[in-house]
Amino acid sequence: MQKEGRFSRIIYNNPENGYTVAVFDTDEGSITATGSVAEPKTGTKYRLEGRFVIHKKYGEQFSFTSFEELLPEGEDAILEFLTAGNIRGIGPKTARLIVDTFGEESLKVIEEQPDRLLAINGIGPKSLAKITESFLESREFANTSIELREMGIEMSDAVRIYKLYGSESVEVVRDNPFMLVEDVRGMTFPKADIIAEKLGFAHDSSYRIESGIRHILRNWAVSGSTLMPEEMLAEKTAALLDITREEVRDSVRDLVFNGELEEDTADDIKVIYLYGYYHAEQRVAYNLMRIRDAQRMAVPADIDDLINDAESDMAMDFGEIYLSHEQRAAVAACLKNNVSIITGGPGTGKTTIINTLVRIFRRLDMTAALAAPTGRAAKRMEEASGEPAMTIHRLLEYVYSDDEDVLDFGRDEENPLEQQVIIIDEASMIDIMLMDGLLRAVKDGTILIFTGDADQLPAVGAGNVLRDVIASECIHTTRLREIFRQSEDSRIITNSHRINNGEMPEQGSRDSDFFMLRRDDEASVIDLIKELVSGRLERGYDFVRSAADIQLLTPTKRGALGAPSLNSILQEVINPAEEGKPELNYGNRTFRLGDKVMQLRNNYSAEWHDDDWNEGEGIFNGDMGTIESIDTIGKSMTVRSDDRLITYSGEMFEELDLAYAVTVHKSQGSEFPVVIMPMWRFPPMLMTRNLLYTAVTRGKRLVLLVGDPRCIHYMVSNNRADERYTGLKSRLRDSSENRNFWNNQ
Repeated sequence: MQKEGRFSRIIYNNPENGYTVAVFDTDEGSITATGSVAEPKTGTKYRLEGRFVIHKKYGEQFSFTSFEELLPEGEDAILEFLTAGNIRGIGPKTARLIVDTFGEESLKVIEEQPDRLLAINGIGPKSLAKITESFLESREFANTSIELREMGIEMSDAVRIYKLYGSESVEVVRDNPFMLVEDVRGMTFPKADIIAEKLGFAHDSSYRIESGIRHILRNWAVSGSTLMPEEMLAEKTAALLDITREEVRDSVRDLVFNGELEEDTADDIKVIYLYGYYHAEQRVAYNLMRIRDAQRMAVPADIDDLINDAESDMAMDFGEIYLSHEQRAAVAACLKNNVSIITGGPGTGKTTIINTLVRIFRRLDMTAALAAPTGRAAKRMEEASGEPAMTIHRLLEYVYSDDEDVLDFGRDEENPLEQQVIIIDEASMIDIMLMDGLLRAVKDGTILIFTGDADQLPAVGAGNVLRDVIASECIHTTRLREIFRQSEDSRIITNSHRINNGEMPEQGSRDSDFFMLRRDDEASVIDLIKELVSGRLERGYDFVRSAADIQLLTPTKRGALGAPSLNSILQEVINPAEEGKPELNYGNRTFRLGDKVMQLRNNYSAEWHDDDWNEGEGIFNGDMGTIESIDTIGKSMTVRSDDRLITYSGEMFEELDLAYAVTVHKSQGSEFPVVIMPMWRFPPMLMTRNLLYTAVTRGKRLVLLVGDPRCIHYMVSNNRADERYTGLKSRLRDSSENRNFWNNQ
């Protein structure tokens, strides 16, 4: 369906992808139109192609998928167009003079004979240049967008393409549409492949095969692997592209030769890396061994005396505390080795060890930095230790360049961290890229200590860093197994260890902190969850002040018990729509004042300020907050995340989602007063022991598993770990053996 008319009012326009909401005046009346236009102009005539849809809140809208800008005809229409300010350098007075002078030929003069405008009073060479440039830009995009649309490119993508390539857009796409996957945000390989097919690219085009290889490797990295066996890469790429494995191998060799990929051997199998992951693994192995083998800093006191003194200090703050033999050994190891790892489950005393070390280093007058991968984990570390803690990104003084679209750190080999001791908590969450940045900034002689739970799910990013380092046996590792007496009273803690040991959790008594609530179908599971969050837990437990203290964790994003579905359900229970309560719609999501939300990916350039207006940059994957205010006119909203206030607008909404329910993977590094987890027949790859273990250990005061007990039994029995293909373990062993060989010569 086509509609012709003019935009009389622009309600909203996103400059990144052109998404527009506007009042569109037609001969039949005014309608609300939604779609992508790069720079919508009032007064300009457009032909829109689309269909009417019914929005659940805003009613009927004309959703257009393409548009054509129509130049006005007739003196009155041309005057209206020029007067609307659509062309830089032409105001109302100048517009009237142009139309009075050239009449219906005015736009033709501007486009084809612009020098004639110099005859108009007030138009000189500078303003003429503005007018010409502005008019040509408008016509250029209009023509370009038509050609891109004919290639099957969506308008929102066409806007991004034009902003990047300008007048060369069509030529770039015709030459190699797979370039778009590398350069244009939101452009995927499947989209580019459809465009290439329309343009007549051969099935076995080298551009297509190379882009397909990169697509497979990137998806592999998203799932956590840093490398891929060559045979597996050839098989998956050949299946995706419907070509032979030999054609894939030929292209892999070309990409290796050009430096885009790296070829190596792991466990006698030929493997392929994306360039960045290969060199990150190499540097991590080298730097870890460098720090381990550097000249040790002598501890100027008896270690047992230092531990005893620290115990006395902590007794002043927390009451009588005695470290176990296991804990004393862990502290001593950290004082004797340049690099140490302390790993253990909940209730095994990792926090006590950190507090002991902090007091010892303070007594020795040694400077120490405390950090964790996420803001929430750093805040918990600070609360437990009484010492300032920060994210690893902040410790490394991250710098983000919009021009280069890369993250860099202010601290590196040339400008290393100055602290004598660095303690990193929640180390299981560190991916290979972050570990690479951290180790590059640690100078020789620094004491480096990692604490974390190696049995939890690995990092969201690529790599299996903590497990690989422990498995390499190159770094001194202390495994804490003893559960302390005060923790034995917690069913959360004892059941966490039972799950980790392959045993079924035990149901507690009425005053327990761990419950398994049986329900026999999905609808009943959802009904009970709704009942629990809508007041039942608040009435039963004084520490549950509101639904904000309750966190739903689910293994999956799909289905009725997936995070998106549960978020829609819980939003209506916890924060329903009300007259006067502002809300914004973005795609299929509705954000309301008071909603709990989560950041979905790292945004290093996002600006924030605290309540004292101290400013900073950077919000990170997994950060959670609450919508504090919404501007429905300006289409923006402010989110409070801990002590930071972040304003979201435009494409930033793509980075945000409701967080009443989140996946277990997204919950890593966080603790919640209450955790509820649905137990149902999820995909087998998600029903694993370490996923259940990770979910249960997120609960601080109360954990409820709701659903089928057979699913709990299946997960406890399924010790299939998150299978990742990485090379760090073997690199560390090789690096350690090589260093030992040369040191012994």
